[in-house]
Amino acid sequence: MIEKILEYIRKYETIIIHRHVRPDPDAMGSQGGLACLIRDNFPDKKVYTVGEEADSLRFLRSMDQIADDVYDGALVIVCDTANRERVSDQRFDRGAHLIKIDHHPIVDSYGDPEWVDPSASSTSEMITSIVRKHRELVLTDEAARLLFAGIVGDTGRFQFSNVTEQTFLAAAELVRHPFDRQAFFDQLYIRKLDVVRLNGYVLQHFTLTDEGVGFIKLPLELVHSYHLESSDASSLVNSFANVEGIKAWVLFSEEDGQIRARIRSKGPVINELAANFNGGGHPLASGATVYSWGEADQLIEGLKELCRSWK
Repeated sequence: MIEKILEYIRKYETIIIHRHVRPDPDAMGSQGGLACLIRDNFPDKKVYTVGEEADSLRFLRSMDQIADDVYDGALVIVCDTANRERVSDQRFDRGAHLIKIDHHPIVDSYGDPEWVDPSASSTSEMITSIVRKHRELVLTDEAARLLFAGIVGDTGRFQFSNVTEQTFLAAAELVRHPFDRQAFFDQLYIRKLDVVRLNGYVLQHFTLTDEGVGFIKLPLELVHSYHLESSDASSLVNSFANVEGIKAWVLFSEEDGQIRARIRSKGPVINELAANFNGGGHPLASGATVYSWGEADQLIEGLKELCRSWK
């Protein structure tokens, strides 16, 4: 897959890189890290990164604004996005050729080649493996910073079960570069005062069921009372993850006529349940969308059943 992708990169003069909506550090890190890698090794090529901006991640990278005609004859690469509906900037299919690079289980097959590796901790780890395989490629400090951000973000600072030997080897490759890791961590985990106060509400009001399911519901009116948006609330999904007895948990945040569910687990497999509620993801980290609080209760009941049957 790596060889095929490099062949296409060498072939095209214009390359446009996308990632998923509501980006996290891996989406931004893999997208930006790949863009740096291409620009630094093929300086004559035109490379763009597109998608909506995320205020909390602007310190990683800003997006390019490009006209529709830039896609004419271009290679498009989509990073860290399992299905086409979640690609940020839906012009991704206007190029001459499309490639997918992702670590989520396949739910929507697109791109040629379609490089998907669910055993990888992150798409950033996959991009780093290109450099580890091809030592002739230049890896700059900025590319290393971005890829490190993606790995750190999707592994919870190397705490999650998706961390493997390859994850640590990739991280070791990246930290050889002298980017300011302390500044990076300070920026990644800094929180606005209002988010900290909402976090206090979450800790006071979440529910833990007898089955080991934790959940919190955050109506939009409540979030707005803290002068925040639903995207701010989503960052609190792991606020009560370490409570004794918890097996799986979900944070519901209302936004624009729908309710986003961020679901996490310490063992029960949750991505099939998420798929039943307009979502999907990894076995222990998934997302879903419901359209009423009653439907949210159905998702909670599904989590309870998974926890009851899990050993």
